[in-house]
Amino acid sequence: MRCLALLLLATGLLVAGCAKTPADDKVVQVYNWYDYIDPQTLQQFEARTGIHVRYDVFDSNNSLEAKLLTGHSGYDVVFPSAAYLQRMARAGVFARLDPAQLPNLSNMDPAIMRRLASYDPGNAHAVVYTWGITGLAYDAAQLRSRLPDAPLDSWSLLLDPKLASRFSDCGIGLYESPGIIFPSVLAWLGEDPNSEDPALLERAEQVLKAVRPYIRKISGESLVQELATGELCLIIASNGDAIQARERTQSLGKPLPIQFTSPREGASMWFDVAAMPSDAPHPRAALQFINFLMDAEIAATNSNTITFPNANAAAQPQLHPEIQNATAFPDAQRAARLFPELPKSDEYLRLRTRAWTRFRTGQ
Repeated sequence: MRCLALLLLATGLLVAGCAKTPADDKVVQVYNWYDYIDPQTLQQFEARTGIHVRYDVFDSNNSLEAKLLTGHSGYDVVFPSAAYLQRMARAGVFARLDPAQLPNLSNMDPAIMRRLASYDPGNAHAVVYTWGITGLAYDAAQLRSRLPDAPLDSWSLLLDPKLASRFSDCGIGLYESPGIIFPSVLAWLGEDPNSEDPALLERAEQVLKAVRPYIRKISGESLVQELATGELCLIIASNGDAIQARERTQSLGKPLPIQFTSPREGASMWFDVAAMPSDAPHPRAALQFINFLMDAEIAATNSNTITFPNANAAAQPQLHPEIQNATAFPDAQRAARLFPELPKSDEYLRLRTRAWTRFRTGQ
């Protein structure tokens, strides 16, 4: 476990990934994405339960998967994305959750939990922590100044070389996420986003190579700050990322017209979930922590802080208006074109990794 110490807010609560506490039986060890929880949530959990939180962070599903598949990670609660949840659950990585120990499950939105069930039949191993749609976030003023009739609701902004070239000077950015980007390209091409056809993968690679000269940054880390500061004007992002970027421009005293679109050709709907490893050293504390996250007031406050929608129906009236708007599905036609990120075969993943490497390096 990496040694992480974060001083949270003014209360002085220390959450340490390598600290030793006098009562190790009153501990829960949490592994989450960076900057993905309200510090007060941890403080309130400790105050309400007397259970000490050891908190560590990861930067990718691959990092999380590698640690969990090795076994004996020491973590009690982890937050994989749904596609990785499905793959690791099949390998026996996660424990089945006991609904009797999770009374706040009654707060969860049945429609969203049914969507999660396509990854986790019967919602046996996880509950939704946050969810979102991956589309395009952009500075509308910058794009319109360069192309007044830009199709702001289409992947063409990024994937059509004639359009991408118009925005290269203000900065285009991509996440290091081939699992999102290749399906998005296939959706733009009118193909099945989750196809494993090598010929379609090659077509998608050629699309990306054609726009590679116009992409300023490809990063494994969030591009929210670059969009907020004006270093980039167009990025692949989730609805929550767009809200974060907009809020940061306001905190910097330079508000920008940051907007988000779910492209009309189709977009990925994703879920990040809370799950318990099958070898969790503190399973009872883990269930208490997961149940605490599903408390309506806690879920609302947490979402309002991290600016990502949750799946807690009871929390929705307490969400800030911009997050309530973010949780609204697109119109019926576009909602029908949302697609999940599904696990892929090992053979296809090898092909996709090679294609991504060639694109990334410009070979």
